[in-house]
Amino acid sequence: MRILMLNNEFPPMGGGTGTVNRALLTHWARVPNLEIDLVTSALGQDYGQEKFAERVQLYFVPVNNQNLHHSSNRELLTYAARALPYALKLHRANPYDFVFAWSAVPAGAVALALKMMTGLGYFVRACGPDIPGFEQRYGALYPILTPTIRATWRNAMRVIAKCEDEANLIRQVDARVGVTIVPNGVELAAFSPAEIPDKGALRILCVARLIERKGQHHLLEAVKRLTDEGVEVTLDLVGTGDAQDANEHQARTLGISNRVRFVGYVPREEIAVHYSNAHIFCLPSYNEGMSVATLEAMAAGLPLVVSRTPGPRELVQENGNGLLFDWGDVEALTSHLRYMANHRDVARRMSAVSRERAARFAWEDAAGRYVEMFRRISRPDPASAALQTRELHETA
Repeated sequence: MRILMLNNEFPPMGGGTGTVNRALLTHWARVPNLEIDLVTSALGQDYGQEKFAERVQLYFVPVNNQNLHHSSNRELLTYAARALPYALKLHRANPYDFVFAWSAVPAGAVALALKMMTGLGYFVRACGPDIPGFEQRYGALYPILTPTIRATWRNAMRVIAKCEDEANLIRQVDARVGVTIVPNGVELAAFSPAEIPDKGALRILCVARLIERKGQHHLLEAVKRLTDEGVEVTLDLVGTGDAQDANEHQARTLGISNRVRFVGYVPREEIAVHYSNAHIFCLPSYNEGMSVATLEAMAAGLPLVVSRTPGPRELVQENGNGLLFDWGDVEALTSHLRYMANHRDVARRMSAVSRERAARFAWEDAAGRYVEMFRRISRPDPASAALQTRELHETA
């Protein structure tokens, strides 16, 4: 079975979607008779190739990204414009069974164009911001992109979401789209349980791109309030992004620069150390699908203080392994962090629950679910083939 994958981001470029892509490729590389070619963005200005595994090949098209962790509209369009002819050339040279697009735009739009040109079917997996209404900063673009996104979903063999709430967001945009749910995963063995002492400053960790949607500005305000109350806390912000300058300026203005460390980008092979050195994981995001960082925090046995958004709501058992608050509710966020600082025994209990819950989300299980889906589509039995044909007609 030969699969063409399309993803404009792949580590070190991009965020969670690229990270998930790489994690699953690692497992898919072990599946016999499965060959995968991934067309992604080049770091530089030249086309290139790289062997990821024996049967997994990476192909790079030049996009000239100015920011490793966020693509501009120009860069998304450039990827689509260059990925389409490149993918068409690869398919004509050695035909694929189907395409797997990581996000409705730009990858899904390329997959849709390939289907129209060659008849090649495709899967599309939602990444979050490609769902209209998911991210505030794309508010002006969603009305323009929604017709293309709907067409991409409706013509796909499968539309895949990471959690039920994300699937519901897709259905709100287009009730005719059927959605298959495959959760994200985590490598439990890669993370060691954190130790939470009775005394000393509470070490808070946030692993996320520094963009307005992730809400680090609210977390900085909470740290300021706790510091003014005499509650000892420190904050490590792992990641970079468009809001970094504003966040650093805010920390200086609030007078908490000595409490906040801007760690910057951390390679995947080094990230586990940052989780094990923390006491609490906090993600005050406006919206999330199923946060890989939250899953990693759970694997490291960290109690969670996260905003009440779709993905985390499926990971957090309130008062079990964490506490939830509404986006922008700095008072509730501050209260939860204060509680964790003053009740370390509760934090340790939550730590154990986090680790236990993380064990339910293994990358191996997620990879296996995808492979079974691939095989059903590639070589369906007569009954499932008839069902798929009917489903496609119903969503056309």
